Amino acid sequence: MAAAAVETEKLGAGGETVAVHLPPLSEEDPLRQDKKRVMESRNLSCSFHVPISCSAAYTLKLLDQMIQAARIVHMDELELYFAGDDDVGPFSARNELESLNILFKIMNKLLVTSNAGAKEVLQMLQNEIVERLRSVGKSDDAQMVSQTQNHDAEDSLLKWGEHHGVKSKLRIAFFQGAGRGMVASENICVGDTALEIPESLIISEELLCQSEVFLALKDFNNITSETMLLLWSMRERYNLSSKFKAYFETLPANFNTGLSFGIDALAALEGTLLFYEIMQSKQHLRQQYDDLFPLLCKNFPEMFRKDICTWDNFLWACELWYSNSMMVVLSSGKLLTCLVPVAGLLNHSVSPHILNYGRVDEATKCLKFPLSRPCDAGEQCFLSYGKHPGSHLVTFYGFLPGGDNPYDVIPLDLDTSADEEDGASQSVSTSQTTHMVRGTWLSRSGGFPTYGLPQPLLSHLRTALGCDRNESTAETDIKENDRVVLETLLSIFNPMLEELPEPDDSDWESASWDVKLALDYKDLQRRIISSIVTSCMSALENV
Repeated sequence: MAAAAVETEKLGAGGETVAVHLPPLSEEDPLRQDKKRVMESRNLSCSFHVPISCSAAYTLKLLDQMIQAARIVHMDELELYFAGDDDVGPFSARNELESLNILFKIMNKLLVTSNAGAKEVLQMLQNEIVERLRSVGKSDDAQMVSQTQNHDAEDSLLKWGEHHGVKSKLRIAFFQGAGRGMVASENICVGDTALEIPESLIISEELLCQSEVFLALKDFNNITSETMLLLWSMRERYNLSSKFKAYFETLPANFNTGLSFGIDALAALEGTLLFYEIMQSKQHLRQQYDDLFPLLCKNFPEMFRKDICTWDNFLWACELWYSNSMMVVLSSGKLLTCLVPVAGLLNHSVSPHILNYGRVDEATKCLKFPLSRPCDAGEQCFLSYGKHPGSHLVTFYGFLPGGDNPYDVIPLDLDTSADEEDGASQSVSTSQTTHMVRGTWLSRSGGFPTYGLPQPLLSHLRTALGCDRNESTAETDIKENDRVVLETLLSIFNPMLEELPEPDDSDWESASWDVKLALDYKDLQRRIISSIVTSCMSALENV
């Protein structure tokens, strides 16, 4: 990100102003042209001049424009796809946090370098930005209920971490439906570091290279470093003299991810994309295990004992790395998949407090977890595991997040050749290779012309069905064309909805953990598809 430029100018009768420059759209951003088009359509730029002497209302109006511009700069492909022409945001919690945080950092720089006259208006902008950051995700935070539970093992892990240089403003807590988590032990502000982990405690390929597992297997049958880390973890779990003994002792005996789903849970998912995702993943892991064992036990009997190298232990190691690993740039400059003790206790949220944390600080040789929004004492502190749909979170982490997940989309298998042939305007609707839908309750435009449905999808269908319209198209023809498009959508989604019947509540109450999670996911899919059908039916009544 480019640093904020600081300028105090004399604009004649306009008076003194402070110039605020957002980072410009990157030339390397593959979405640059789409973002530029959106910027121009809304008459926004990345440069603003804030008068020092003006009303608070006018200053806050300028801030709204800055936030709108920052949202566009930070949009990802999914947000561009679903944003309507008149939608100014917020587009997602991630986008809002990124946008407000860049403005927070800009104001910090300006406050340090500006003159006394500018500081008052800048401080007002900074205070308003913090209040808006505080409001992000508040409704999601309230969904988790704290439970009283013994956590001596977790406390021992914290003490072990502190002994090895971990610094923390967090403590362990247990939450209904989520297990372990971490809460703030004091008020933590935007930009403050909630957790600091020395690089020496991070488990990665660099640590593996110092182990006997690596020395034994580095030239054996082209085994990858990722596989060697799984094997190392299987063994280290039972190594009583391990440096990481306290860490392994706090890990659960079972991770309860989708990879551990039983027959009943898989049966509940049959017909969904998640069913095929889990089955494919389980088959891949089973094949990987069969390729390794009993061959390794035969060639290295002392290192790979048969009682440790079981399928259950191998699956446990896989689930450990899937559910607890983080991508980290180490001080060596290498981007590696790592296990980070203590940090793995943080729960995920679509509205996280900690958003960006992936690089070891070169000066301190520590991995720092700074806050992107405030976290008050006693409040659960959330981490972002990434931009994942519920299917991925169920398969590899074993949960569905609370609140609305903007990444819960259903891809559509449509012929996009009509999009490719339409070269009239290079917008996001013509640059997509696939189309998708998500819950229409996430849309702020429920009526004409989109009815809460994504504009690129509607544009594609209008073109494919010969229902294009222009300025000369009669109103009756527009309505008839819309009817054809909406009925086509219903022909796609009604059969999908029929395959997802309403469950019996009593089935859920008495179900095992995996069946409950499968039914929750299926209910989410039903809600999304039902919202599409409802929006189409409602729209048909008005065309």
